[in-house]
Amino acid sequence: MNLQSGSYHWPTTLPVAPFYPSLEEDIACDVLIIGGGGSAAQCAYYLADKGLEVAVIEKGRIASGSTSANTALIQYSGEKMFTDLIHTFGEEYISRHLQLLREAIDDIEAASKTVEMDTEFTRRDTLYLASCKEDIIRLEKEFELLKHHGFELELLTQKEIEKKYPFSRVAAIYSYGDGELNPFRFTHALFDYAAKRKVRLFENTEMNGHHYDKQEKCMIIATKSGYTIKAGKVIFATGYEGTELKKEKKVSFVSTYTVTTNKVNDFSSWYNRTLIWETARPYLYMRTTADNRIIIGGLDENTTSAKDRDSMLMHKKDKLIEELKNMFPELDVKPEYYLAGFYGGTKDGLPIIGIYDEYPDSYFLFGFGDNGTVYSQLLAKIIATEILEGDSPNMALYLQDRPLLGEK
Repeated sequence: MNLQSGSYHWPTTLPVAPFYPSLEEDIACDVLIIGGGGSAAQCAYYLADKGLEVAVIEKGRIASGSTSANTALIQYSGEKMFTDLIHTFGEEYISRHLQLLREAIDDIEAASKTVEMDTEFTRRDTLYLASCKEDIIRLEKEFELLKHHGFELELLTQKEIEKKYPFSRVAAIYSYGDGELNPFRFTHALFDYAAKRKVRLFENTEMNGHHYDKQEKCMIIATKSGYTIKAGKVIFATGYEGTELKKEKKVSFVSTYTVTTNKVNDFSSWYNRTLIWETARPYLYMRTTADNRIIIGGLDENTTSAKDRDSMLMHKKDKLIEELKNMFPELDVKPEYYLAGFYGGTKDGLPIIGIYDEYPDSYFLFGFGDNGTVYSQLLAKIIATEILEGDSPNMALYLQDRPLLGEK
């Protein structure tokens, strides 16, 4: 899958990244993780030093796929409002989901403090803007729901927004306790943590087939280099490319665009350097980075053609910078890195743990959505709990055939 094109900022923040050998022999393990991005690293982190033989294979270099393009806004809110999710799943269901999202952000922070490498994790507040007057009522209902569930947030009026920022909107939710990080460094940090606890990592090792051995009760993974891996359990944490192995009807793709600017000297007009996004669809979002750049993204297009996606990159780059300057006219910004990529979401608004008959003893981690790093942390913990303890009480919430209201 042609995931993205353009230029990337995150790899420049770790120019001498750790590297790992290729697989050069047949091996056996209790758990095999296929993938070398953020979700695979989160799985490896949870399974490290737990008394299991764990191995990881990545077809290229660690963090070389969508992880390099991840904007890593660490938020509990996603593209679908929780008030809308309740209509689909029910309040008890979404109440549990909200709790798990909050725990996942705490877990990301805890992991960032545990690993040796600096992941640039920082707690940030979020400004969720009403894009037009018609969105105020929906925003007010979302605010009341989140307040009811114990989240710390405020509902800002137009005047209150104008006091804090150099732009104006009719209303906004101002929430506390979100965050940001460097996804490239985070992924390498988690894998480094796992490798130092005897998880075996193999780069440039691509899967070339699989079958289930009923006699030995294990999955056998063949690699393109001719070696095999016998695994009691397999986690497919290959991001968007996982849909090439197993088509999932709840997953859909669009094309999206991102710009990372030059370094900015003065953020005094950007209140608390909040994460910013909006109710419009498609929406814009922005954040700052540890090295004082701005990431702005969005302007999604409903195309899954890489050629069409890439043909719009230069126009989208200019449009994103224009939007940024409209909101922060005093900032002297220009695009230093810009990319076009596919963005995957789910049709019902929740991430997916796929368990399929044709892949026995296997899990597909589809942490898709606009807060994918949080989703992946949540799902990785559930899968690890299932493997280590034999059961996770939260697994059923995210299976591909999870119950919907009105379904038997």
